[in-house]
Amino acid sequence: MKFSCYARGWFFTVIICFSISGCTGLMPSSGPKTSAVIDAGHSDLMKNIKVIDINQDVVTRLAFEKHRKLFSQLFKTADQNVQIIGPGDIVEVSIWEVPPALYSSAAVDTRSEGASTHVATFPDQMVTSEGTINIPYAGYIPVSGKTSRQIEQEIQLRLRGKANQPQVLVRIIKNNTANVTVVGEVNTSTRMQLTAKRERILDALAAASGVRQPVNKMTLQLTRGKHAYSMPLDQIIRDPLQNITLQADDVVTLMYQPLSFLSLGATGKNEEISFESQGISLSQALARAGGLQDNRADANGVFVFRFERKANSEGSAQTTEPVIYRLELKDPASFFLAQNFSLQDKDIIYVSNSPSSDLHKFLGMVVSVVYPVVNVMHALE
Repeated sequence: MKFSCYARGWFFTVIICFSISGCTGLMPSSGPKTSAVIDAGHSDLMKNIKVIDINQDVVTRLAFEKHRKLFSQLFKTADQNVQIIGPGDIVEVSIWEVPPALYSSAAVDTRSEGASTHVATFPDQMVTSEGTINIPYAGYIPVSGKTSRQIEQEIQLRLRGKANQPQVLVRIIKNNTANVTVVGEVNTSTRMQLTAKRERILDALAAASGVRQPVNKMTLQLTRGKHAYSMPLDQIIRDPLQNITLQADDVVTLMYQPLSFLSLGATGKNEEISFESQGISLSQALARAGGLQDNRADANGVFVFRFERKANSEGSAQTTEPVIYRLELKDPASFFLAQNFSLQDKDIIYVSNSPSSDLHKFLGMVVSVVYPVVNVMHALE
C-alpha cells in the first residue's frame, strides 16, 4: 500500500501536531521562567508579593537596616549605677568615733585605732524585703535604691548628737540584685555579679567558661526587659563596639544555630547549604551552589526568595511578608552588587532556565517524534 505525497504530508502533520500538543504541557522544567516570576503580581496567589530588582539603592537600604540591628544601635549605653543597693544585698557598716565612744561597750567588733579614735564594725546584714537595715541608736535605715555614700550620710545624720564625731563606712559584701544570667551553649551557666568595673558581654561569656560550639556558628541573644535581639558571636568578638556594657537583670543566651539557604533551579547543585553566623554575600552563596549552569541558566533570572520582617507602629518586628529580589548577572556591575547583598537564613536562591534551553528541549522533543513517524512512513511505502 502506497500513500500519495498529499496523504503522506497530511498524515505526517497530524501525527506531529498530536504528539507535540500532548507533550508541550509536560515539558520538563526546574521551576518558573524569568517572565513568570517578574509578572508574579498577575497571579492571584502572588499578587501581594513584591519583585524588587537589586540595585545600589536596594543594597544601601538593606545594609542600613542591618546596621540598625547592631547591639551598639539597639542598646544605648545608660549611666546605670550597679552599686545601688536593693533587697537581698549584704552590707557591712563600720562607725569611727572620737572617745568617749557611743559604741565602746556594744557587742560588736571593736578595734582601737590609736588613742584618739575608736571603730565599731557591725555584723553583716542582708537588706530586708522592705529595703532597710538596722543600726543601733540609729534605728531602721531605708537603703533600697541608694548608694553606699548616701547610706553613710543618712546614718551619720541620725547619729548626730548621740555619737562623738561619727564617721561611717558602708561596704557591699555581696551584690545579690545587680546580676546578669548567662545560659545556653556555654560550658557553665552562671549568674555573674556586676561591679563598678561595668562588665561587658564578653566578660559574661568568660565567666561562663566560654562556648561549647565553634564561635563562627554561634548566635548571642541579649534580653533586656521586654526586648530580645541577636547577633553573631563572631561579629561581637571582631567589633569592639558590639561588646556593650551589661545592665542588671540582662540575660545572655548563647545559641547554636547553623544558618542555611536553599539553592534551586539552574545552579551547579540543588541542595540546602549551610553558612557561618556572620553571614555571606549573594556572590559567595552562588559560588557555594556551584555557580550558574552555562547550558541552561538565564543570567537575568537570578532570584532570592525571602520572608522579611515587617515592623509595626511601635517599631518592633511582628509579622513577615514575602519578597523576591532579582539580579541581572549579564550586567557586569551586578557582580559588585552581589558582593554587597547579604544573604539571610532560610533564603531561597533560584536561577531560572534560559529561553534557549527550552528551545533545545522543544527541538529534542520534535526530533524524538519525527524520527518514529518517518520510519512508519517509510514502512508503509
